Amino acid sequence: MKNYILTLTVAIFSTFCNGQSLNTKSISDKTDTLVAQYQELGIFSGVVLIAENGKPFYHKAFGLADREKNIPNTLQTAFVIGSMNKTFTRTIILQLIDEKKVKFSDNMVSYLSGFHQPDAGKITIKQLLDHTSGFGDYHSPEFFDLPNDQKNIQGILAIIKNMELLFEPGTENEYSNAGYILLGAIIEKVTGKSYAENVNERIKKPLQLHSLVTQHIKNTPNRAIGYMKTIDGFEDNENVVFEPKSDGGCYATAADMMKFYRAYLYGNSLFSEKVKKEDGFFQRIKPIYQEKGAGIPLAGGFNGANTVHLEMLADNISIVVFANMDEPVAENIAFGIHKIVNGKEPSKPQLPTILNVYKAYKENGIAYVKEHFETLTDNWFENDPKDLVLNNLGYNLLFKGQVDDALQIFKLNTELFPKIGNCWDSYGEVLLKKGQKEEALEAYKKALEINPNIPSAKKMVKELEN
Repeated sequence: MKNYILTLTVAIFSTFCNGQSLNTKSISDKTDTLVAQYQELGIFSGVVLIAENGKPFYHKAFGLADREKNIPNTLQTAFVIGSMNKTFTRTIILQLIDEKKVKFSDNMVSYLSGFHQPDAGKITIKQLLDHTSGFGDYHSPEFFDLPNDQKNIQGILAIIKNMELLFEPGTENEYSNAGYILLGAIIEKVTGKSYAENVNERIKKPLQLHSLVTQHIKNTPNRAIGYMKTIDGFEDNENVVFEPKSDGGCYATAADMMKFYRAYLYGNSLFSEKVKKEDGFFQRIKPIYQEKGAGIPLAGGFNGANTVHLEMLADNISIVVFANMDEPVAENIAFGIHKIVNGKEPSKPQLPTILNVYKAYKENGIAYVKEHFETLTDNWFENDPKDLVLNNLGYNLLFKGQVDDALQIFKLNTELFPKIGNCWDSYGEVLLKKGQKEEALEAYKKALEINPNIPSAKKMVKELEN
C-alpha cells in the first residue's frame, strides 16, 4: 500500500539555454499542446502559470475543482500545497535564527523533552532542517488511527517520541516528515504561538498572500478537491486531507505561492543574507543562480494532489503547476514546460504506471505484461521498488472483488521478484481468498524464508498450520 507521504523535491535540472529573449507566444502555444495531452489521458486538472521577472505571460486553469458538483478550477482556486509548506517552516526557523532565538547548532532536546532514543540528544536544528536527524516518516497505522483532532503537531509529537532513529544523527540523509513536525513543535515552544499563527504573521500578512489557508481548510471557499484516477474511475482524497501542520497541508493559489517562492529565493525580505550563507539549502543552490537554463523544483504531493514551483534562477523564470490529481503529474508538466522554455521537446505524457500496466493487462493479457514489464513501468517513481507496481494493482483489484485478476497479478509479481518476501505474502493472501489453503500456506512460508519478520505471514502460517 502506498504511504500518504508529503514529498518535497529539491533537485537540479540543467539544460542548454540559448540566451535569447523568450518567445512567449511559442512557449504558450506549446504549453497548451502539452497540457491538452495530459488532459486527453484524464490525469490532469489544475492551474499552470509561467512568469518572467514575476510577471505571468501564461496563466490558465483546467478541469474541475469538484467533480461531484461540476465546479471548474479557476485562477482563484486554492489547492493543497503538500510539503511546499515545509518551506514555510524553514523560513520561520531562519527568521528565529536571525532574531537570535535559536541557533543551527542548538540541540532539539534543549526545546523538546521526553525522547528515549539513545542518540536523540545529538540531534540539532540544522539536522532537522536538512533531513539528517535520523528520524524518518511518522505516517504509520498509529498515526492514521489517531482521531482527526489529534492529527496535529502535539498529537504526532507523542508518536515521534517513541520512533526509533534510522541512523546516527548527521551520518546519513533520509527524507523526514517527522523532522519537520519537530521543527514545528520547536517554533511553537520558542514563540508561544501556534504554527498557523506564525505562518500568518510572519509570511502570509507581510507578503499579502490573501489566498493562503493555514487552518479550518475544509471550510475554504474555492477549494480544489483532490482526485485519484483508479482502475475504474475517480476517487477523491478527502479521507487523507487533514489540518495543516509544519510538514505540509496548507492551501493557496498558484499565483500566491509564486509570490512566496520569489521572496524566498530572491532578496532578503524574509530573512538575512547572513543566515542564507549558513543554511544548507541555500548553500546547495548557490551555483544555480549563475547557470542559465537550469531550474530547481520545489514540490509537494500525495494521493490526489501534486504542486510544484520550478524556478530558473539565472533566468528569473517561474514555472508553477498545481494539480488536484495524483502526483507526479504537476511535476511532469513543469519539467515538460522547462524543456519547452529551453527549446527542447518535452517528454510524451503517459498514464500513471499502475494504470498503464492495468490497461496492458486488460487489452493484452498477463503474458504481455510479463514480457513488457520494464517498458510499461519506465515512468515509475525513481526511488521506489518496482514490485510495488503489481502489489498495489493487485490490492486494487482485490478490494474491488476482482479476485481472479488479482491472483494473476500477484502470481506474476512472485515470478518477476521471487526474492521479495512481500510478494509471496500478498500472493498467499489472494490464494486464501480463493480457498486454496495449502497453496496459501506454502506462499506464506516462502515469504518467511526470505524475510522472517513479516507479521502477516507469521500470523497466517500459525493459523493455517493449526
